[in-house]
Amino acid sequence: MAEQQTLIFANVQATLGGENFQAHASEIHGLLTGIVCAGYTFEDEGYLAIINDFFNSGEGLSKNLKDLLKQLYGDIWQTILDENFSFQLLIPDDDEAIVERGTAMSVWVQGFNLGFGLQQKNKSNYSKDVEEIISDFADIANLSNDLEDSEETEQAFFEILEYVRISAQLCFAELGAKPDMQASNKIIH
Repeated sequence: MAEQQTLIFANVQATLGGENFQAHASEIHGLLTGIVCAGYTFEDEGYLAIINDFFNSGEGLSKNLKDLLKQLYGDIWQTILDENFSFQLLIPDDDEAIVERGTAMSVWVQGFNLGFGLQQKNKSNYSKDVEEIISDFADIANLSNDLEDSEETEQAFFEILEYVRISAQLCFAELGAKPDMQASNKIIH
């Protein structure tokens, strides 16, 4: 088994690039989070086929890439179920330029809406709040990448980032399929 790597943006992006996988790490994380928040079950490994189809032209995923995707998927489950609300978006850290972080947040919400839409096709299944979140995420995805490096922009970015983080958790709380850990006898890690 490939060694587990630390799930920070730079490591995930480097692994994807090393596999000639033309996708943004934030978009993949957003898509996986979207399907999880829309009711995808923990035990279902069909997410690998979804990623292969959307981002790899159905050409098959290497073992290294599958291991990374499984690790991301498990981490999303672990943090979204955490009572301490440890779930975070996979985006570049604060040392990176605001433009890089803004782009990453934009593709994260695009990925989230894609994954959410693939899993949750019936809008009557969710509340006005979730409908508003999906609409807001579409607006956030279209925010300008022409961000100036200022204290005001940083503050706005962090407020939007926190809104996205909490909103994803709200979607999961409403529609997510909580795993039955007794029945499945699996440990999320």
